[in-house]
Amino acid sequence: METKTLLERCRRGDEAAWEALVRRFQGRIYGIAYCYVGNPEEARDLAQDIFVRLYDRLDACTNDETFVPWLIRLARNACIDRIRRMRARPRPAGVPVDEMFDLPAPGPDPEDQRRITARRELIHRALRRLSAISREIILLREIQGLSLEEIAGTLEIPIGTVKSRTNRARIELAREVTALARPEEKEGV
Repeated sequence: METKTLLERCRRGDEAAWEALVRRFQGRIYGIAYCYVGNPEEARDLAQDIFVRLYDRLDACTNDETFVPWLIRLARNACIDRIRRMRARPRPAGVPVDEMFDLPAPGPDPEDQRRITARRELIHRALRRLSAISREIILLREIQGLSLEEIAGTLEIPIGTVKSRTNRARIELAREVTALARPEEKEGV
């Protein structure tokens, strides 16, 4: 079903349409939240909050053609709000559950999984070291796949600025990955 049809049905109060809309965008919203907060549990909570905001503001997006950039802007703003609150009142550190390590995992063997996880963590650590604008540009362009025009609209900056910042963000990310990878190369990652 098209997003436009889902939105129309959601606005009329169709619960099945709302569930379908959430399923369609939950991975994308979680990904945005995770890139901002860097914690899986916090990202899940934040994604739920974003969907609550979406439900409350569904009528605010009157142009169904621009729904995805509007949703990403809504998610971005929610993430920024959460980060501000977290800085004002940091949460106490959680305690990891040790007994979960003994369960067998389906999928790739442990060594392959370790490499995959190490690469993913390397990218996430590099992203966290980027400037805020570079991190946002990488998130919107490379991870969310928005066009330059959509990014310009979301960030409310000229398209030329988006182009130059995109190039700089890619270079900055490459430098951070390279700098972080050097010590890990000795360990075989």
